[in-house]
Amino acid sequence: MASVAELERKAKEALAALPESLGVKERMAIEHQEMPSQDAKARRGNMEEVALGYTEDMAVLEAMRCLGCKNRPCVEGCPVSIDIPRFIARIQERDYRGALSVIQEESILPSICGRVCPQESQCQKHCTVGKALKDVDKAVGIGRLERFVADWCSEEESVPEVKGATGRKVAVVGSGPASIACAADVRREGHEVVMYEALHKSGGVLSYGIPEFRLPKRLVDREISRLEKMGVRMERNVLVGRTRTIAELREEDGFDAVFIGTGAGLPKFMGIAGENLVGVLSANEYLTRSNLMKAYDRERSHTPEYEGRRVAVLGGGNVAMDAARTALRLGAESVDIIYRRTRTEMPARKEEIEHAVEEGCVIRMLSQPVEILGDESGKVRALVIRRCELGEPDGSGRRSPVEIPGSDEEVPYDEVIVAIGNASNPLIKMTTPEIEVNRRGNFIVDEETMRTSMEGVYAGGDIVLGAATVILAMGQGRKAAKAINEYLAKMR
Repeated sequence: MASVAELERKAKEALAALPESLGVKERMAIEHQEMPSQDAKARRGNMEEVALGYTEDMAVLEAMRCLGCKNRPCVEGCPVSIDIPRFIARIQERDYRGALSVIQEESILPSICGRVCPQESQCQKHCTVGKALKDVDKAVGIGRLERFVADWCSEEESVPEVKGATGRKVAVVGSGPASIACAADVRREGHEVVMYEALHKSGGVLSYGIPEFRLPKRLVDREISRLEKMGVRMERNVLVGRTRTIAELREEDGFDAVFIGTGAGLPKFMGIAGENLVGVLSANEYLTRSNLMKAYDRERSHTPEYEGRRVAVLGGGNVAMDAARTALRLGAESVDIIYRRTRTEMPARKEEIEHAVEEGCVIRMLSQPVEILGDESGKVRALVIRRCELGEPDGSGRRSPVEIPGSDEEVPYDEVIVAIGNASNPLIKMTTPEIEVNRRGNFIVDEETMRTSMEGVYAGGDIVLGAATVILAMGQGRKAAKAINEYLAKMR
């Protein structure tokens, strides 16, 4: 990876060489701009953000690659329908405040979505430039441009306008992406909004699930602060479903409507022997201790963290990459990512996989953990791994792993982190039988309004979708907000 100074110099020279009038041919000839990042060896020793972001000239040059398609295929791939060609056109004019305003018409979290959303499988997947070059990695860097304008304008105070008070009250349960989007849109209409968070810090998965090196927590704090400045009241350390039920919020506390965005917080395990040994952790717990409770800051934090030297991470998604890269930063000597398919089938973002490998993680492909072995003191000492081969595609379209008999291998590890997915948070359902769920425990909702089977109660995000992306959760939060606002309008 070239240095920031070198990439900036190249961008400046390329901009200077562009003709005054740019047609399709000239735009297609502009090279895709790399994202500067920390040196791999240096970054595995710190928690600073890995991706450094575009400089101004790099962002303008990347924006010049946009063809401004009239049919706007990229917008179809955006779960919240941001007018992508219009905000990129503003960047071309170096009107960054204007670009941010266009994004904020549909999204309240551009600095976050620009960092963690999988644009390559959403908006950029449909980009005409990427399709013409037959490489989605060469599509216009929409997410990186979104991040650039959000960061450029970060010092400016931007609080959405709130209409006059309506006298209606809405409870928002959870404070992750879906809840943030819903609370903002409901509050804009003048309704009183109270957000309930079970933990001591707001932000949901943005705070406890995504590491600092991918998403600086100051950005999450800024978005929560913006909600509070809009008049949204935060009630932390309130476990709705236990300390307060949905029925009590409606009947005793006087809320006219409730939105539930409690996420998918119940970790799944493999059901193999040895999962109760000391040194076996869910990725949820592991990342929460590091991200939310700052276990990595040993001088100022007293949060205990299991210190593995040789770590195995089970899974191939973004959470597995986050856990593996966190383990390196917490002092692991080696980290193996155990995945039962090949790298091609891994659901994690390509960029996250590449960053993990650059930092020193090893991917053991076509490998199925079948047993965790312990020592005489009950601690992890090894993992039994069975080789696999790929068979026919399963329901997801990926080829199914088929175990190879007699291929078991015992590999020494002293810590195993399980990152194979999460189930929906079960607490609310346990105390609210009126809400219907599917066999996986996800809330069943109307796809257009996000209304549950309980009158006046709506839901969105991972509690409905299972584990999904930030932007998909936001899209559902906005759908629910629209329906809630219409529901409350009929009550006047």
